Amino acid sequence: MTSITGLSRADVRARRDRGEINTLPNDTGRSLWRILQANLFTLFNAIVGGSFLVLLALGYWQDALFGFFVIANVAIGVAQEFRAKVTLSRLAVLNAPRARVLRRASDDHDGEVEEVAIADVVLDDVLVLAAGDQVVADAVVLQSSGLDVDESLLTGEADPVPSPAGRELLSGSMVVGGSGLARVIRVGADSYASRITAEAKQFSLVGSELRDSIARIIRWISIGLLPVGAIVVNGQMQAVGGWEAALESGAWREAVVAATASIIAMVPQGLVFMTSVALAVGAVKLSRREVLVQELAAVEGLARVDMLCLDKTGTLTEGGLALDSVVPLADTAGWDAALAVFADDRDANATARALGERFGSGAGSAAAAAVTPAVVARVPFSSQRKWSAAQLADPAGSWLLGAPDIVLGSSTGEAVDATLAQCHELAASGLRTLVLARSTAALTTVAGTGADEHGVIEAREAVLPAGLEPVAVVTFRERVRADAHETLQFFREQGVSIRIISGDDPRTVAAVAREAGVDHAGDGFDARQLPEGVAELDEVMAREHVFGRVTPEQKKAMVKSLQRLGYTVAMTGDGVNDALALKHADMGIAMGSGAPATRAVARLVLLDGQFSRLPRIVAEGRQVIANVERLAKLFLSKTVYAILFAVVFGALLWPFPFLPRQLSVVDGLTIGLPAIVLALLPNARVYRPGFLRRAARFCIPSGVLVAATVIGVVTYAYAVVDAPADEVQTTAVITLTLSALWVLVILARPLSRVTLPIVLAAYAGLVVVLSIPLATDFLQLAAPPPTELLVVAVGASLACSLALEVLHRAIGRATR
Repeated sequence: MTSITGLSRADVRARRDRGEINTLPNDTGRSLWRILQANLFTLFNAIVGGSFLVLLALGYWQDALFGFFVIANVAIGVAQEFRAKVTLSRLAVLNAPRARVLRRASDDHDGEVEEVAIADVVLDDVLVLAAGDQVVADAVVLQSSGLDVDESLLTGEADPVPSPAGRELLSGSMVVGGSGLARVIRVGADSYASRITAEAKQFSLVGSELRDSIARIIRWISIGLLPVGAIVVNGQMQAVGGWEAALESGAWREAVVAATASIIAMVPQGLVFMTSVALAVGAVKLSRREVLVQELAAVEGLARVDMLCLDKTGTLTEGGLALDSVVPLADTAGWDAALAVFADDRDANATARALGERFGSGAGSAAAAAVTPAVVARVPFSSQRKWSAAQLADPAGSWLLGAPDIVLGSSTGEAVDATLAQCHELAASGLRTLVLARSTAALTTVAGTGADEHGVIEAREAVLPAGLEPVAVVTFRERVRADAHETLQFFREQGVSIRIISGDDPRTVAAVAREAGVDHAGDGFDARQLPEGVAELDEVMAREHVFGRVTPEQKKAMVKSLQRLGYTVAMTGDGVNDALALKHADMGIAMGSGAPATRAVARLVLLDGQFSRLPRIVAEGRQVIANVERLAKLFLSKTVYAILFAVVFGALLWPFPFLPRQLSVVDGLTIGLPAIVLALLPNARVYRPGFLRRAARFCIPSGVLVAATVIGVVTYAYAVVDAPADEVQTTAVITLTLSALWVLVILARPLSRVTLPIVLAAYAGLVVVLSIPLATDFLQLAAPPPTELLVVAVGASLACSLALEVLHRAIGRATR
């Protein structure tokens, strides 16, 4: 058993050697190596990166331009996640408290108070605790002088908890009143805060329809690559004289390049890249608004949410109390001066300090300015006693401020009964209610009596004076964030359901919810009555909207219940008690002032704790989803016609009519450069499920029309004109560019001052490419092509554009 003088230096060294130190696991997400692994080793990178390496190995670096997408995509993903990790680490350092402990230089010395880092606290250390200190490891109280602890970060319970000698304190608690000594009984990973967040620290990706849909597309394409690739390779080898001749003459190299061009054209590498760009830009824009995005897909996540679960303490409220009202009950002089004394007491608790808004010396109260010399004696508030007291010389008598049932418990009379009934009614509405009472008798102090520099008697304990009469009822409310009502109104207008989930008293939670704008009558649902059965729990969650006395495990179960009911759930919170729920929600949102473990598992962190940031996040997510859907239709149309090119030309044993570098230029004109603008356009369209279905409905007919046009023109060039390879390739490039550009025109609508110049620049870009000898030489194009082929290419492209227009107008009418 550790003495009250604390550990000696030798004791500390021995415990450090045994590893009994308060080193906490790193809970700021994945390591850099794991981040690299997740972004580098993907199916997309394997296909595109493998083709890139093949062309480099064969010496065709000019045709390997598409490798840029692999490098850029990996770089964006790694940079964004690592940036979030570094920001969280800095937050943890900035918010890390230090601890004061009793240490002895040797066994024959008395203990002295030392300030040490959290990691330097060891098992059996004696913590020196005072108001404002954080409990940095699990400990048991040895001495207590009115020690009150706020455990809201752990339990969600907002009321301070009295902590006498022998009570266990949990790491993460805050001392809000009194002082004391506590012996450390658990350190590091064994502490309560570490155990409750162990499950939450396990990394998992945020749910993303965009990412899942694109990954599904790439899987489908990958499955088809083997048979299609075999057709293409065989077709190209046959086109250069057959396998044996190609292997002997070295023509297999050109066949491999052509096959690679057809395979790469089928993979929408630009879509993956531009999705990352759109998400990264959204993350940067949000960071300027003090919102930290820990994973890129989280930008889209909140736009899909249709159920928002809010923690009360620290989310809807600012975490403090505000004076609600003071209702005088009798014509007793001096009650305002008495309240000023309680407000300006240097040992005042959070409730009494809230009086300072109106009665404190800083509020300009005349009573407060003149009252200090009149104080004869005072007794500070104790959560065990439930009241504080002050004896004044003028007006003479004892004044008490505290819990009505305690202060008036021994008093009788109609006035007392009416006051108690009034206080009970106010408390039932969720207000914290105190009564101010007066007695003509002097205070009788019984312990810890002393005097301050002004001669005011101070005592830790006193006896309730006789003849107490109620003078005023004082009510307090939790300080609801000024932006809460407007923010909740926004979500209601957007069709998002709201659930308020808190560890606090259900009546208090309901009162705060009503003040914040939640349409809720009556008391909240007491989570201690939640059924254990899955079906019964789902029924309660579908019916009730405000919950109190919720444990961390129940918060997690409630989130999962809402998900079973078909909701996409976002959960906000700031305490360790919220960590599990944030982890299992579709979108976890933490306050920047919250516990480090909670910030680490959340997808989004509101660095300044401003709840009003959420609508901006929703708008950013909607912009990303809507614009990426538009890009997907553009890129996947290309995938459709690329697959048809590979199958048709491979089956006909014709040379593939494009080199990889030529396709890179076509992609740049019809998709790549316009996509950069389209990805960042303002777009407030409300999210609708079915991203992949809508994309397929657009891109399949578009791709088939473009492919049929290009195949028809190439067939004409080979079969009718018998044109050489460079003229066929040039004709194919013109046809494909002009046809695909009309797909861009359809998706860029309504044409604006931003989109119209982009479309016109894309058409002009084709003319520029065909007009510069350096470009045509690099691309191995015949410029200009024969007039006959040019007329056929332009005419076929116009016919294709007209067919695309008619088709999509018909699809638009059918899907309204």
